[in-house]
Amino acid sequence: MSAPGKREAKVIAKNRRAFHEYEIVETYEAGLELTGTEVRSLRENNCQLTDCFALVRNGEVWMHNVHITPFAHGNINNPDPDRKRKLLLHKKEIRALQEQAKEKGMALVPLKMYFKENGLVKVELAVARGKKLYDKRASMKERDTRREIDRALKERSR
Repeated sequence: MSAPGKREAKVIAKNRRAFHEYEIVETYEAGLELTGTEVRSLRENNCQLTDCFALVRNGEVWMHNVHITPFAHGNINNPDPDRKRKLLLHKKEIRALQEQAKEKGMALVPLKMYFKENGLVKVELAVARGKKLYDKRASMKERDTRREIDRALKERSR
């Protein structure tokens, strides 16, 4: 149960596919550089994180392939919905991400985008290792057996 004065973070979008495609090693919370109409569009939950990824270039982290639908009541100055967006992190975190991403098979994958209690937009960025096909099958089998066990326990408790 949360404290009476605090609000929970409101999730805008999740990248569910990332948990199937990657093994999550470590996560970071990053700010996001946005324009005003993009924030208004995010308040209406107009965001897709399905095929997005992040890259470290010249000491900055950039998020690619994030689609934020243009604000419906915006004007001609709405930014491109598929533009690269800068992630805001400390230099120490950026250096750590860069070192981890250099390893073979590692990628920077945004897991979810959400509003913090103070109204700021944040991204949960993960350092992830790509799963092989047999790893995906094993995780699916594990999930199915867990579901069967839960079903059996539920039947037994009735």
